[in-house]
Amino acid sequence: MAKKLSLGRGFDVLMPTDLDPSILEEDKNRVQKILIQDIRPNPDQPRREYDRIALGELASSVKQHGVLQPIIVVRDGSSYRIVAGERRWRAAQVAELKAIPAIVRSLKELEEVELSLIENIQRVDLSPLDQALSVYRLQHQFNLSLEQIAGKLGKATSTLSNLTRLLQLPENARQALSDGRISEGHARAILALKSNKSKQEELLRCIFNNKWTVRQAEQFVVAAKKGASSVMASTRTASETQLTKSISKKLKTTVKIKYTAKGGQLIISFKDETELDRLASELQD
Repeated sequence: MAKKLSLGRGFDVLMPTDLDPSILEEDKNRVQKILIQDIRPNPDQPRREYDRIALGELASSVKQHGVLQPIIVVRDGSSYRIVAGERRWRAAQVAELKAIPAIVRSLKELEEVELSLIENIQRVDLSPLDQALSVYRLQHQFNLSLEQIAGKLGKATSTLSNLTRLLQLPENARQALSDGRISEGHARAILALKSNKSKQEELLRCIFNNKWTVRQAEQFVVAAKKGASSVMASTRTASETQLTKSISKKLKTTVKIKYTAKGGQLIISFKDETELDRLASELQD
């Protein structure tokens, strides 16, 4: 998702579009100029290093146009602590500005928003994509690390990491996941092909058109990564054909075929030992 930071990217940081409206709601009376020297960074900010070149480019934009989007701060004794916008604050320092526009929020307000986001992640009726967005907002608007968020939720850090990766899905796959047309397992299979956009598109079409299971989608990924063409990758998933349907009818059980690099496998399903004995008897006749 990350793009090379340029002057244009600097403007994206000045005017972020992914912030929660409940934090940055329009309120002209609360936007005020605060002296740079009275502002302190968040000591719990997980990000410690900032690219000097990128920060210099942003500082050039700030020097020319000013800070167009206020940072978010809370009172901390006689000074203010940054909640969101540390890069803009640092760029303003480099640009030698004396003050910066800021919105002062109370700890209670921030706690309410944070609690709302945490509750969102725990809701069973919320889509995985919406949960991922809530985790992303906790990371980038509240400067929380995945470890801190995992602690608040009682979840494994790896679970949240996998969840936020869903935001890297292509737009049509994100929409399909949001609409419930594909599962989170399908989405992860698509993500595994993120270096090959055309294969991602092909896999999504196969899931739609062939009603593939997650296992079939994963088999497609394995074949695609080995260099198989899209058609060959599709045929290497366990699937039904006219031949397997004919065998299924004769054996009265589910039969699928799976192609491999050399030949393939005929998969005959059985429920229990009794059915296995029956199938063995029929195959021996």
